[in-house]
Amino acid sequence: MNRRNFQVGSLAAAALAASGWCLSASAEDKWPTKPIRLVLSQPAGSGPDNIARMLGDGLARSLGQPVIIENKPGGQNIIGAQTVTRAPADGYTLYFATTAALVTNSYLFKSLPYDPLKDFDPIAFVANSPFAILVRAESPIKSFPDLLARSAREPGKVSIANEGPRTFGGMIARLINARGKAQANLVGYSSVSVALTDIVGGHADVAVADLASSSQFVREGRMRLLAVTSAKRIAGWDQVPTVAEFLPGIDMTGWMAIVAPAGTPTAVASRLNAEVNKLLSDPALAERMLTVGPIATPGGSPKQFQAYLLEEHKRLGQVVAEIGLLPE
Repeated sequence: MNRRNFQVGSLAAAALAASGWCLSASAEDKWPTKPIRLVLSQPAGSGPDNIARMLGDGLARSLGQPVIIENKPGGQNIIGAQTVTRAPADGYTLYFATTAALVTNSYLFKSLPYDPLKDFDPIAFVANSPFAILVRAESPIKSFPDLLARSAREPGKVSIANEGPRTFGGMIARLINARGKAQANLVGYSSVSVALTDIVGGHADVAVADLASSSQFVREGRMRLLAVTSAKRIAGWDQVPTVAEFLPGIDMTGWMAIVAPAGTPTAVASRLNAEVNKLLSDPALAERMLTVGPIATPGGSPKQFQAYLLEEHKRLGQVVAEIGLLPE
């Protein structure tokens, strides 16, 4: 499956028919009978948190049980991921995962306390989450080519804020330096919110951040978008060029998905998949998501999501090798 088009057509209805969630008289048949935890590795108020809460509200209505958002930030996604792997595989604990947690961490650490491919069962792909290259509104850097030219002309003087080298944003910053023959100073921050605040305050020049976390700064007029990291321009942000328009071949779109502890009953996973696809197919929810950045991507079975994960491991492993980022 091509990562640029994870959408697999109108599969929401097919998923309902083929998933087999008309269950036998068993514990799964009664699921859910109590609240469901949706764990994520980002803090409250972050881009992923906003999307998780939108989905949580919808799932609570369709499943008839509360969906409790549980934020477990820190540790490069490790804390949140580990929380889920230690939970019972009964459908009552889910993980709202990002590309970093399920793919790039595998290449950035010599060892992890969880296995991204073996410790989780895929449930549903949720959204593509493009990253953005931003400056403060009054910045003298007027465009992405201007950024490349200035950083090459004055090595080390243009600073690019990101969440650190072992994050998706940090990888993008290194890739810009490598492919753009730029010599920007890459400055790691403890969180994307701190990095964005420093940009607005004039303490750094450029930020690499997910669009979900940074779009509000743009809408408020405090920041300006130079480019997005998706292969194609984004609906709703059509005036913003892609990095690939200047550095061909770059496609660094993050994504969000729901997984569960390995061993979760197939019937539960299939029903969740169908419910998530149904929610994402609602134009109203898709529009709400787009206002903060992520592009709702409905369709696809757990099996198709698993195949996509394997493709992403191969593709992003090659990016890590290209930028020379060694595991620690």
